[in-house]
Amino acid sequence: MNPLDQYIKLYTDNAATVDAGSAPALNALRPAALSALQAGGGAQLPARGSENYERTDLRAMYAPDLGVNINRVAIPVDVAATFHCDVPNLSTLLGIVVNDAFVPSSTLVSNLPAGVLFCSLRKAAQEHPALVESHYGALAPLGNAAVALNTLLVQDGVMIYVPDGVTVEKPLQLVNIFHSPTPLMAARRVLVVLGKGAKAQILVCDHTQPDAAEESTAYLSSQVIEIFMGEDSSLDYYDIEESSALTSRHSMVFASQKAGSHLAGGTVTLLNGTTRNDFSVTLDGAGCHTHLAGMAIGSAKSHTDNLTSVRHLAPRCHSNQIYKYVLDDDATGAFTGRIYVDPAAPFTDAYQTNRNILASAGARMHAKPQLEIYNDDVKCSHGATTGQLDSEALFYMQTRGIPAQEARTMLMQAFMTDVIDGVAIEGLRDRLRHLVEKRFQGTLGACASCRTACRES
Repeated sequence: MNPLDQYIKLYTDNAATVDAGSAPALNALRPAALSALQAGGGAQLPARGSENYERTDLRAMYAPDLGVNINRVAIPVDVAATFHCDVPNLSTLLGIVVNDAFVPSSTLVSNLPAGVLFCSLRKAAQEHPALVESHYGALAPLGNAAVALNTLLVQDGVMIYVPDGVTVEKPLQLVNIFHSPTPLMAARRVLVVLGKGAKAQILVCDHTQPDAAEESTAYLSSQVIEIFMGEDSSLDYYDIEESSALTSRHSMVFASQKAGSHLAGGTVTLLNGTTRNDFSVTLDGAGCHTHLAGMAIGSAKSHTDNLTSVRHLAPRCHSNQIYKYVLDDDATGAFTGRIYVDPAAPFTDAYQTNRNILASAGARMHAKPQLEIYNDDVKCSHGATTGQLDSEALFYMQTRGIPAQEARTMLMQAFMTDVIDGVAIEGLRDRLRHLVEKRFQGTLGACASCRTACRES
């Protein structure tokens, strides 16, 4: 059975309800999404073992019979409790998504620069239909079954728009919170549009907030993020996951860069169940720069799979990727990185690095770096290594009086240093150092009210 059939039937039985809870610009793509899922047998989720999905079973991820809040029932969440944490403050402009509904902070709109939008996608589609209609769905292909399903079911989301020449001084922070008394699937959508010369920083934080009665609640997050960067624009985009063992997350980022634009971004997985992150970037104009940095810390039976695709379609562009994993217990990880250089992209500089540490005999890592180059005038390289903690360094530290567990923690923290140092948001670097330290010490997520680190100020 196709695991998407249950969601297709849910939509076809309740199409009017889904449309009524959304906006015309979002509703307009549903017929095409439905056709993609049904025509000729329908678009299928890739089977485990197929190209680029060798280690992650998307069909199993979408198979559980989870509810979808198509009736837009308000689920109460103590949002304030989310911010009772001892992590250093990062001053941000804050928006919150509870399951799949956008909730702005009380002061968000008044603190935004003139012309900047950071709001509900549904609201933006109603108030700025031309802006949404010209971008929504333009990058995310409906031939991808997971994208088609997201497009079919999404009723709200987040819109971030920065007009030409505008700089947003404070980072925009989007906190996604899962909280429900019953198992839930949330279709989340983010649309980011930066005009010519615009500058912004975006931090996305994914959290699961169970209470004592809901520790067995299962969640599935289907996230599609489309990023449009105008000429000479600059964007720092980072995504941090602190969820639960019963949370499955499938995040798909599609970014397009015009000439002279600069994109720095990546994913950080600190606590999770099963995670698949796709980060696809297309360098459409000359002189673009892209830096992707990611890390994953796995324990218990968690699974983290990152796929990156950087497509160089124009000359004189530069890209760099660095991803690192530390896996303990029976955790598994996978990394697939692809660099594509078009014949029309001479003078390309493109580099990719994947480094991994297995901290236990039961941990497993699978890496597949790839280069696809159709131009001779380029500088490109890739590499991947997987090993264990340096036994000689451990021994040396213990001879200096450092306990074995503390020495292990220090070495694993040091291993992540160059990823953290490459993060473009200054305040986030300090936050990540603290979060990584807590994660290796086993204190991150120790209580349900200690989930995120930042406060709006």
